[in-house]
Amino acid sequence: MSLSAASPETRAATQRVALLSVATATVLIVVKAIAWRASGSVAILASLSDSALDLVASLITLYAVRYAATPPDAEHRFGHGKAEAFSSLLQGGLVFASGALIGREAIAAFLNPRPVEHGLAGVVVMVISIGLTLALITAQSRVLRASGSIAIAGDRAHYAADLGSNAVALVGVAAASWLGLSWVDAAAGLIVALWLIWGAIGVFREASDQLLDRELPEAERERIVALATADPRLLGVHQLRTRASGPYIHMQMHADLPAEISLAEAHSVIVAAENRLLEAFPSADIIIHPDPRGLAEKHGGVFAEGVEG
Repeated sequence: MSLSAASPETRAATQRVALLSVATATVLIVVKAIAWRASGSVAILASLSDSALDLVASLITLYAVRYAATPPDAEHRFGHGKAEAFSSLLQGGLVFASGALIGREAIAAFLNPRPVEHGLAGVVVMVISIGLTLALITAQSRVLRASGSIAIAGDRAHYAADLGSNAVALVGVAAASWLGLSWVDAAAGLIVALWLIWGAIGVFREASDQLLDRELPEAERERIVALATADPRLLGVHQLRTRASGPYIHMQMHADLPAEISLAEAHSVIVAAENRLLEAFPSADIIIHPDPRGLAEKHGGVFAEGVEG
């Protein structure tokens, strides 16, 4: 995903797709509830439960992306970007819980199979759900490529799991109602449960990376170094540290400059490097410390020791 284009327009698009996610989840809950009441299908119940939790998660996402985009203040001078990571962790927890509960229902259905009624209604609902979910994922993917929002990434993971679960539920309902294979419906519910748990683990991993200040991908770090050193007077970069915080990127580095240049010229070189970086990373918070090449003594404390780059 791109981490470089979190402009105001991109952040606005992120908020719009979060609102679309809420609307989609609401529609899916209504149609799936009607279908479940008519059919009694475990697979549809599994999909309904997932959509209900998705609504909660989407509401959390909507709040998180709005809060994360608010400017820094006196109490949060690095901004509020990590609200997205907290949101993603909560989403992962909800999905994991949903998977566990659905798995329990599926196992109970295996032990005590019951017929699925009004299978046609269930099939129609699943087809509608697949269409709506696919449209939402397409919109989320487009925004995600531009923003790199971890909250949208978590929300998209939910709906990607939904897309698969709806397809599995469709097979389960059809097999149980038209072929009399009740165990297929229960198996479909169990597959959905396992799918959700696996998706939740992925969401936990991505959110944890951001909360623990994992470095940006190596390709992004290489791009930062290339932009910073585009001016031949900036002789090199070391002690580069980067991290993502919701829609924002924080980067700091030491820059080697010729020892003989004036403070004014050094300042001009550093400002020009910052401007090049801001063109590529509009939401970046940048700190560049100038070092005179060959004359700088070791400094920076524990954060500068034993770390390459």
